[in-house]
Amino acid sequence: MKNGKNGHAESALREERLQIMLDSDELRAVDTFRFEHRMPSRAAAVRELFRLGLSMAARAGRPVATEGAKSSDYGVLSQPK
Repeated sequence: MKNGKNGHAESALREERLQIMLDSDELRAVDTFRFEHRMPSRAAAVRELFRLGLSMAARAGRPVATEGAKSSDYGVLSQPK
């Protein structure tokens, strides 16, 4: 659906906020992805990375999390422990 102002499709109304903590290397990786793919913002880059990751996880058909895992076990640049 076009919004008439700039010809871009209307985005879904975003009502939820998600806050995450990244170390400097993880943030650098997000920013590198953003600039290499000419994304308009960090938020757009993170949403695209989420979309890509969820798509790949669905295709893999296996659980990503392990029982008893902690949030600190998951990093952007490392495999889950």
